[in-house]
This record gives sequence, C-alpha cells and structure tokens, in this order.
Amino acid sequence: MTLNEVPVGGVCVVTKLNGEGKLRRRIMDMGITKGVEIKVVKIAPLGDPMELNVRGYELSIRKNEAESIEVR
Repeated sequence: MTLNEVPVGGVCVVTKLNGEGKLRRRIMDMGITKGVEIKVVKIAPLGDPMELNVRGYELSIRKNEAESIEVR
C-alpha cells in the first residue's frame, strides 16, 4: 500500500521509499524515512495535497510524492 491510499485519521509506518534522485532526497529531508510513523491529518477536496503529522510536526506533500512512499 502507498501513502496516498491511507484514509484521513489513518496511522501507518513507512516500509520503503521508491523514487530516485531529487524526489527521494526531498522526501528524506522532510523527515520521512523507513520506520517512521505517519498520521494522515487532512486531504484536500481534490486529493492533492495531503496534510500529514510526521515526527510531531505538520507536513503537506503532493499526491505524486505520496505515491512513492510504501507503508503498512
């Protein structure tokens, strides 16, 4: 399952980061790494962007970025 499939209020744990180069580095720089717990706080009406709670702070990411993050 990928992060963009998690419903609002859902909590998940990152299992793998897909993507290459700048996209992967950007995701890691935001604090999303393997083993991190993420809570989906809000999703915009059209599904993009998503607001997440990661490591105690709020973060917004685009749907295409969320598709490259595998979770359980």
